[in-house]
Amino acid sequence: MSAENRRRIVLASRASQLAQIQTHIVLDALKRAFPDREFGTSFMTTQGDKDLSRALYLLGGKSLWTKELEVALLRGEVDMLVHSLKDVPTALPDGCALGAILEREYGEDSLVVKKGYTTVDGGTVHTLDDLPAGAVIGTSSVRRVAQLKRRYPDLVFKDVVRDHSNPCYARL
Repeated sequence: MSAENRRRIVLASRASQLAQIQTHIVLDALKRAFPDREFGTSFMTTQGDKDLSRALYLLGGKSLWTKELEVALLRGEVDMLVHSLKDVPTALPDGCALGAILEREYGEDSLVVKKGYTTVDGGTVHTLDDLPAGAVIGTSSVRRVAQLKRRYPDLVFKDVVRDHSNPCYARL
């Protein structure tokens, strides 16, 4: 085995729990495909992770989740990046390329409603189709708002921001 094959390949991603899980899925797949190679990980906190009080589109777009990682890649500090595709800007920086896309896992979002919230006729809300016109949907995803507005033009959409006094809660 050459010295190049013995060099450790470092995968980098955001430090969030989800990003780490996704990185380990990729890491496991690479280890299976290349059992003679050594791999490691590096997790970073990005600007998008640091400013949780404002909507993404107010902060400058998707590169907030990826820029620090791309800088490390271009400097040769890491060898590969693992991202959720939703976090990747449509235009990649010079010197970066999309190398692979894994098969998508379960891709559904969830609907959480207040306990006791009912439809206009008193029925239970199970899906977005059950919500009355004017119901407020909270999300911080511009993409999700665009998708939902097309299908549910009578709903109202508001940004969700993290409540720093209690990180388990968010507010509209």
